[in-house]
Amino acid sequence: MSHPSAPRGNAPDVSSRMTALPEAKPVSSWLILFLATACGLIVANLYYSQPLVGPISADLGLSKQAAGLIVTMTQVGYGIGLLLIVPLGDLFENRRLIMTVIALGGVAMLASGLATSPGMFLASALLIGIGSVAVQILVPLAAHLASDANRGRVVGNVMSGLMCGIMLSRPVASFITELTSWHVVFFASSLLMVVLIVAVRLVLPVRRPTVRPHYFELLGSMARLMVSSRILRRRALYQASLFAAFSLFWTTVPLLLAGSDFKMSQAGIALFALAGAAGAVAAPIGGRMADRGWIRPATAIAMAAVPGALMLTHLGTMGSTFSLVVLVAGAVVLDFGITCNMVLGQRAIFSLGAAYRNRINGVYMATFFVAGAVGSAVGGWAYAHGGWMWATAIGMVFPALGLLYYLTEYIRPLEMPRAD
Repeated sequence: MSHPSAPRGNAPDVSSRMTALPEAKPVSSWLILFLATACGLIVANLYYSQPLVGPISADLGLSKQAAGLIVTMTQVGYGIGLLLIVPLGDLFENRRLIMTVIALGGVAMLASGLATSPGMFLASALLIGIGSVAVQILVPLAAHLASDANRGRVVGNVMSGLMCGIMLSRPVASFITELTSWHVVFFASSLLMVVLIVAVRLVLPVRRPTVRPHYFELLGSMARLMVSSRILRRRALYQASLFAAFSLFWTTVPLLLAGSDFKMSQAGIALFALAGAAGAVAAPIGGRMADRGWIRPATAIAMAAVPGALMLTHLGTMGSTFSLVVLVAGAVVLDFGITCNMVLGQRAIFSLGAAYRNRINGVYMATFFVAGAVGSAVGGWAYAHGGWMWATAIGMVFPALGLLYYLTEYIRPLEMPRAD
């Protein structure tokens, strides 16, 4: 099979010129666990504020119209970091870069906890988003350390930690706030970031790229990668269609649970999110299926699971115990599908070439992160105008379009790249 095209002027693969652990050496279970834990702790910083919009905006004097900026500024910062910071992993020594970006996030978390004005908090939220992209330098590093035979398993296990961080951050923030104050959430995370920097310094190996393109060449090559690599383009758009539905669901389901049908408290909503985190087990499963060459059928299952999960949530009478059970089941299935497809996509794109894995990951993540922001915005509008029925109906449109696009792959099948 032919190797996928690289940006013009770049070698398709320069993994032999990287200073890293030998490809054939197995990655220890301890190192995989550390990488997964680090990813979970860092990415949680993005999501702590989501269930705390009410108390934060009340304390800082933000209007209801401006309260959404608490989450939006973090998302904007993350998008900036994906496009401008993550590519630096192909330019600078990875361990030092990771430590620097984590430090930025830790300082921003401390500033958020100390904030006494909306401007200070929103500026800190922007920097939290930028600092959180350290996870997207850690994941390609995990791919570098793994051999081609078990890269899917390693990336899947690391991604399970990331997904657990996403799903557990909301209930953790809610519980801590109910017991103490929202400020404590940010102070505690800032302290964790300090501990994590020390741990990264002690545990992670050095990986120093020897090919040193100029920074603006890196940024330009990201656009060329999206255009020239059919695998990257398709996998990014598949995941974008699912992530839009994922963001729509988790934006609107708290409104449903707190509404007149279920009348749940903040703690009850937190427990619901905790139950939904079970879908994170899909990450290692998706990685193992990818390593066995089952990417195509596994992708079809993962993509079909998301609209199926949204349909499932309409069984039973809203407010009944049965309807709550199927809501939880729908959340688990939806999270399973989104997580599995993400890992399948990363397994595919990380095989495109070691020299530009960070840029590939930046393009991949940025594409579906934008879709997630669209899903959140559309979901809030749909729920306000037509309730849960409108929200889920529109939510199913995104993965349905993704599935239609996926089916065109059978007209011109993707050629998977050779091992690095």
